[in-house]
Amino acid sequence: MAIPVIDFSKLEGKERAESLAQIDNGCQQWGFFQLVNHGIPVELLERVKKVCTECYRHRAEAFKAETMREYRTEVKKLAEKLMETMEENLGLEKGTFKNQFTGNGEHEPFFGTKVSHYPPCPRLDLVELGLRPHTDAGGVILLFQDDRVGGLQILKDGEWVDVQPLANAIVINTGDQIEVVSNGRYKSVWHRVLATGNGNRRSVASFYNPSVKAVICPASATAVDETTGAYPEFLFGDYMDVYVKQKYMPKEPRFEAVKAIN
Repeated sequence: MAIPVIDFSKLEGKERAESLAQIDNGCQQWGFFQLVNHGIPVELLERVKKVCTECYRHRAEAFKAETMREYRTEVKKLAEKLMETMEENLGLEKGTFKNQFTGNGEHEPFFGTKVSHYPPCPRLDLVELGLRPHTDAGGVILLFQDDRVGGLQILKDGEWVDVQPLANAIVINTGDQIEVVSNGRYKSVWHRVLATGNGNRRSVASFYNPSVKAVICPASATAVDETTGAYPEFLFGDYMDVYVKQKYMPKEPRFEAVKAIN
């Protein structure tokens, strides 16, 4: 079993309908998928890999801010294009996610990027995980992961499935807020990182999240499945206050806790 790999460039051609269906399946059935031909230049991705490697070797002066600025700009554009694709699949008006995440333009969405390194573990008999299972609190997460050293897994139908390393791909996963706005049609998914003994694993995760001042609630649309559970309306900042205390716990009590605040 492998998570879906989707050619994002085909959205612009004759295979658009098929590509939309693949993305809908990736969001609805998996919560994780990989994008290839996503529009971020390979040359830029190679520079990002070099920057991350040199940073890990404690050469802080080599962490070139310009490269990361370029990368963040491209990834943010990809996130917004992807959310528009989700809106189309959900039958929502264009801009629904961005409007909720920004309070209809009153606030800036939070867009952050985190570079992580997982060094080889010398005692795999004692350590299983590099990162415990959790779902992500925010909106859309875009991960440029190591193309040689694996370790990322998602929980699918009760089994842990590897997110296979794939050169120059961007791994997408949907966070808790996408689940809420889609009224449960798209789910945030449990994932973890295994400890490994076969090399340093590098990852660059970017998070397109609501402003802490944004009010999040299910969007109204005929495409929303009536059988899905109702989600509360809440301030994203309140949700984050709950999340930081319950990150590694089931997400359903987080929704209940934030509902009690309002």
